[in-house]
Amino acid sequence: MIMKTQIEKISDKLVKAFLKNKIIGPIPLKYTKKIKEAQKLRKLCESKVKMPVIGFKAAGTGIPLIKKLKEKEPFYASVYKRNLLKSGKTVKINKSTLGIELEVCYKVKKSFFSSKGAITMKNISKYISQMAPCIEVVGYRQRKKGITSFGDLCSDFGANVKFLVGSVKKFKKINIGNLKTNISNKKVNQSVNGNTNTVYINPLNSLRFVLNKVKKDKINLGKDFWVFTGSSVGVVPIKGKGLYTGKVDKIGSVKAIIR
Repeated sequence: MIMKTQIEKISDKLVKAFLKNKIIGPIPLKYTKKIKEAQKLRKLCESKVKMPVIGFKAAGTGIPLIKKLKEKEPFYASVYKRNLLKSGKTVKINKSTLGIELEVCYKVKKSFFSSKGAITMKNISKYISQMAPCIEVVGYRQRKKGITSFGDLCSDFGANVKFLVGSVKKFKKINIGNLKTNISNKKVNQSVNGNTNTVYINPLNSLRFVLNKVKKDKINLGKDFWVFTGSSVGVVPIKGKGLYTGKVDKIGSVKAIIR
């Protein structure tokens, strides 16, 4: 009988929690303190989830947060079909939910996978078919709160819980780096303003970052896919249950019911 290594055991626990919507105790710091170790655990966990991947999320895209946590760049994680919902659907939260985010997401053509060379700001447009506003509910599969390192988020499936995609539009070139955004819940009198310029320079640059990482990791989904580019409002604490509405100027709106 082959004995499982510690990282194998931990990945089994995390995957089980992910699949069954359960919460486990915090995993050892050695897998969360440094992003390199967290990446190993994330990739191992993702290799064990036999479910359709519909895209990827960028995380840690706020430049002030990158500097504060002394990281060099954001990271990405896979997004599974079962975690993608239509605008207006209900998301059940728990004590390990970190908050809610408002993002711009892009539908990328499968032709990207056969592209040669790096994706640049000059050639990226030819690989995008659609864009939309998106709400992401973020949280852990573990009993812990807050963010002390990117490893906390990365090791736990990128801390993604659910993604709700709003009004989908055909992609067109607009000044994506300076659009006003807002997410609000009128019932609890909560309203947070943001701007797309907080997302790793801008959402298109965040998309470029993710696509080059996917290319480097030699991933090929063989189909069109979504990329969620990071929050324009930071991680907004959920102050109360009910309807949250997100709006991105020139792109549209998206809704989520939090229970």
